[in-house]
Amino acid sequence: MSTNNSPASVRPELHFWQIFNMCFGFLGIQFGFALQNANVSRIFQTLGADMDTIPILWIAAPLTGLIVQPIIGYLSDNTWNRFGRRRPYFLIGAILTTLALFIMPHSPTLWIAAGMLWIMDASINIAMEPFRAFVGDNLPKSQRTQG
Repeated sequence: MSTNNSPASVRPELHFWQIFNMCFGFLGIQFGFALQNANVSRIFQTLGADMDTIPILWIAAPLTGLIVQPIIGYLSDNTWNRFGRRRPYFLIGAILTTLALFIMPHSPTLWIAAGMLWIMDASINIAMEPFRAFVGDNLPKSQRTQG
C-alpha cells in the first residue's frame, strides 16, 4: 500500500471555526435522535402500545442502522455527480427525516407510527453516515481526531 504525498493530495490544515462549520450538521442529526428518543415511546403509548411491547418496537433503531449504514456508506463512496459525493445523501436524509418527524405524531395507528420510526431512523442514518465520511474526506490526517 503506497501513500500519495503529491501536493494535490495533501489537505491544508483547517482552523477551529472551519472544522466547527463543517461539523455543525451533526447538531441537526443529534436533534433528530433527541426528538426520536424523547417522544416516540409516548407516541406509541398514546396509540395503544403496551409497556411490554414498546421495547420490541424500538428494535427498529439498531436493526435499521445495522442494515442501512453499510449500504449507504458503499453507495456514497461510489457516487459522483454534479452535487458531489455525499451531498445528495444529506439532502435525501434530511427531507425523509423531516417528513417522518411531521407524520409520526399524527399517525392514526400504532403500526403507521412504528413504520415512521423505521423510516425516520433509516433517513437519519442516510444523512449521518455520508456526513461522517464527508468530514473525514475534508480534514487532513493530522486533524481527523478534531472533526
